[in-house]
Amino acid sequence: MLTIGDSLELGDARMAAIWKGSLTFGLVNIPVELKTAIRADHISFRLLHKEDLSPVKYERICQAEGEPVPWNEIVKGYEYEKGKFVVITEEDFKAAALEQSKTIDILDFVKEEEIDPRYFETPYYLVPSKGGEKPYALLREAIRQTGSVGIGKIIIRQTQHLAGVKVVGDALVLEIMRFANELVDAKEFNFPSREAIRPQELQMAEQLVANLAEPFDPTRYTDEYRANLMKVIKAKMKGKKVKLEEPEGEAHDSDVLDLMSRLRASLEGGTGKKGAVRAKKKSVAASRKPRAKKRQTA
Repeated sequence: MLTIGDSLELGDARMAAIWKGSLTFGLVNIPVELKTAIRADHISFRLLHKEDLSPVKYERICQAEGEPVPWNEIVKGYEYEKGKFVVITEEDFKAAALEQSKTIDILDFVKEEEIDPRYFETPYYLVPSKGGEKPYALLREAIRQTGSVGIGKIIIRQTQHLAGVKVVGDALVLEIMRFANELVDAKEFNFPSREAIRPQELQMAEQLVANLAEPFDPTRYTDEYRANLMKVIKAKMKGKKVKLEEPEGEAHDSDVLDLMSRLRASLEGGTGKKGAVRAKKKSVAASRKPRAKKRQTA
C-alpha cells in the first residue's frame, strides 16, 4: 500500500511547501514535501472610480432591499429550484466533513494511457526531504518502468480530492484529479462522423500534419495578448502611446468550404510553420478576390 502522511503546513512563499509528510511504498518510508508545479502569470486589475481613480470597494448588496449586508448577516444557501434555497450552517458542513486523514491510500495503479487527460487538473511536485532520496528514486523508477499512475484520494483543507502520482522527468508529481461526475459526457454533443471524409482528403491532411510535426518545445508558444497588454501598460506608465501590429485577417466560414484546395495550398506553401503561414496568407488573399461573373448565353 502506498500512503502519504499529511501534516498540513501552509506557506505564503511561492516555493514553500504546501504540506510536509511521508510517502510510503510497502515498508519503505519516504519523507516528502508537496510544492506547487505551476505559477500564476496573469495581469490583475483594480476597479477604480473614473473621476478620481480611487479604488472601488466590493460590497455585498441584498437584491430585495438594495442595501449592503454585513458579514455577520450572511449565510450560505443551496438553490434547489429557481429562487428557492435551503440554508446550510457551519454545523451542517462539519457533519458532512470527512475525518482529517494523515495518509493518502493509493487504491490502484493504472496505465497512464488509459486515463482521459481531462481528469488531470493541478500538479504538485513531491520533493524528497532529507533521508528520502534513495527510496524516492526507487518508487519513481518503479512507476516509470511500469508506465503506471497511482490513483488515490487526499483530504486537503477538509476537502477530498482524487489524486494521481506519476513521473515527470526526475520528479514524482502528485496531480489533483477531477471525479467522474465533474466531466461533461461527450454524448451530450453532436460530433461529425468520419464517413463524410474522402480518402484523398485524409491522405492530404495526414501529409500536412507530418510536414508540421516538430518536437514539443513549450517555450515556442507565448501569450501574445499578455505581451501586447504589457506593452500598452508600460507605454501608458511613461505617458506614451504604443502602436501594435494588427492581426492577420481571417477567412470567413464561407471561404473555407473547399477543403481540398485549402489542404493543397497548405502543402504547396512549403513544410514547417513558415510554409503554413505563407500558405494561409495566400489562401486568405485568394478567398477575398471577387469572383468573376458567369457570361449569360442567349
